[in-house]
Amino acid sequence: MIDKKRFILPENEIPTQWYNIQADMVNKPQPMLNPGTHQPLKAEDLFPIFAEECARQELNQTDPWIDIPEEVRDQYKFYRSTPLVRATELEKALDTPAHIYFKNESVSPVGSHKLNSALAQAFYCKKQGVTNVTTETGAGQWGTALSYACRQFGLELAVYMVKISYQQKPYRRSMMQTYGAQVTASPSMSTRAGKDILTVDPQCSGSLGCAISEAIELAVNTPNCKYALGSVLNHVSLHQTVIGLEAEKQMEMAGEYPDKIIACFGGGSNFSGIAYPFMRHKILDGYNTQFIAAEPASCPKLTRGKFEYDFGDETGYTPLIPMFTLGHKFQPANIHAGGLRYHGAGAIISQLLKDGYMSAVDIQQTESFRAGVLFARTEGIVPAPESCHAIAATINEALRCKEEGKKEVLLFNLSGHGLIDMLAYDRFFANDLIDYSPSDEDINKFLKDVEPLQAK
Repeated sequence: MIDKKRFILPENEIPTQWYNIQADMVNKPQPMLNPGTHQPLKAEDLFPIFAEECARQELNQTDPWIDIPEEVRDQYKFYRSTPLVRATELEKALDTPAHIYFKNESVSPVGSHKLNSALAQAFYCKKQGVTNVTTETGAGQWGTALSYACRQFGLELAVYMVKISYQQKPYRRSMMQTYGAQVTASPSMSTRAGKDILTVDPQCSGSLGCAISEAIELAVNTPNCKYALGSVLNHVSLHQTVIGLEAEKQMEMAGEYPDKIIACFGGGSNFSGIAYPFMRHKILDGYNTQFIAAEPASCPKLTRGKFEYDFGDETGYTPLIPMFTLGHKFQPANIHAGGLRYHGAGAIISQLLKDGYMSAVDIQQTESFRAGVLFARTEGIVPAPESCHAIAATINEALRCKEEGKKEVLLFNLSGHGLIDMLAYDRFFANDLIDYSPSDEDINKFLKDVEPLQAK
């Protein structure tokens, strides 16, 4: 019997700074490129799209610590610190010698980790005098988070929601509308990017790359408007490090240190949030902690993609990003983990993977839901389909520990709850979910678009 199951930091120990891993990396990420000139990007190149402070944070490779504005910390106090939990009942069900911990980001007002960056980006927009914001959302967690954040800071928000998720997850859409956002299914006929995609494929179910294109197009054509992104970019990863910084202190409270840290992976926001603060000890102090990103087998950019310069969106409005990618026109299968249906990884994570600081595994959809159901039946929390991938990877590691008779400390990020995703669970119980992996031929077809921009 353990002495304590939940570890919660007092309010006065909520981090006052975010951690910028770029400053400590041995090999800095290759520069993003201006899509027009193919020259290294400058912060001012991003000013037409993003809040200026976010643009400066994006390219900051010198300062390891960035102050969290007091206005953002005040909002964090609504839900932070989030609990670190020892998954004792899951350990018993697996009969494993591993000690399993999870950081429970599902307790935020919107049910996921996405609020950590949404509040920061909304604040920087408000501080700059911006009145309108646009964004995309895959499964809806980011759109919901930014809807809440914009409401807190008095901003108007327009969300382009990937069409298949718009149809599969109506209550995510309802949450965004409850907080006051305008929600449009993407691709739509309201932008040139959307019209072009629908002209080629009228039945297109959408992708995050497509929704990003539409949101950016609206932002640059709307007065006093900026675009906000929920993953992939460096400043988003920066804001999410509040997760791992809390977890460091909480693991000390538990008297243990993780051997492996695991998170699901779409564009990198929750993986970077839990991993980067611990990874600095691997970079600077030689710790042996392993970091595992769990991505869907249907969208395997880390395990089967190529390291190239590629666009972050389908139309080509974004800078060119050095990333592991499947090609910016890659169309992922319609899995229910909509937040993981993205073609590329962020520049920082791509460099860390290239340099061997982390690894990746791919998880099939049905395996992820089996893991999610086991977690719900043991620990009581119904996880989001995205988080199920991290749980599945953690279970695999715990079972390996059992097979080898080896005790390890495993930490994963529970990035969100699945209480608005029960349709997906209904389909799982009805044996109505399919597993899918793209063929090499399918992947290579889309990678042809990025080969001329190969990173050197």
